Amino acid sequence: MIEVKNVTYSYKERNALKNISININEGESVALIGPNGSGKSTFLKLLNGIVFHKKGEYIFDGEKITEQKLNNNIFSKLFHKKIGFVFQNSDTQLFCSTVYEEIAFGLRQMGFSQEEVNKRVYDCLELLNIEKLKHEAPYNLSGGEKKKVAIASILSINPEVITLDEPMNGIDPKGKKFLRELMKKLNASGKTLICSTHDFEYIKGIFKRAIVFSQDHEIIRDDEYEKVIQDEEFLIRNNIK
Repeated sequence: MIEVKNVTYSYKERNALKNISININEGESVALIGPNGSGKSTFLKLLNGIVFHKKGEYIFDGEKITEQKLNNNIFSKLFHKKIGFVFQNSDTQLFCSTVYEEIAFGLRQMGFSQEEVNKRVYDCLELLNIEKLKHEAPYNLSGGEKKKVAIASILSINPEVITLDEPMNGIDPKGKKFLRELMKKLNASGKTLICSTHDFEYIKGIFKRAIVFSQDHEIIRDDEYEKVIQDEEFLIRNNIK
């Protein structure tokens, strides 16, 4: 489903991704791990068409993804129906007046009927257990509640690929457990999960594969998740633990 071939991306003169090559198949659950500033967030932004590679190729579901293609409204809508991004900081993602409007926003942009918008919004409110928040303003919510609303706004579109940037940040232990179980259910239902994380305690049982980024913005390991997490020497040597 996802092919990244020799991709390099720089912020001005500074490398953020260096010669990255990854294939991710439909239905996989992949953890991106590495020290802060290693390129994990940038990689997720690239997958979602928020930033664009300077060198290399990004192919999603058989289509080369370029800035020019995503400037085409029809192509962009089709692409964003298939892949969704939950940002690390929910405050950068939430901007509508109420939780209901927040979850409905993407659906309306995609051109769904009001009947379908209502159905999907209420399904997501129930799934995330946030029905009581539907008339609340997002800025009044706790960190965990904001995260749930951000996730609901992505799930409402029902993308095939769900990407998450440090989703456990700013959430209490109860919220983390809820999110872990939700991610497991989503993957079991066939969704492809790609998630940057350093919260190893609360993501047990979610991921089958780990892709490790180095401080030099390169991939230094692509292996079974459990093998990577149990390799204490490797994690310490690469400033991951």
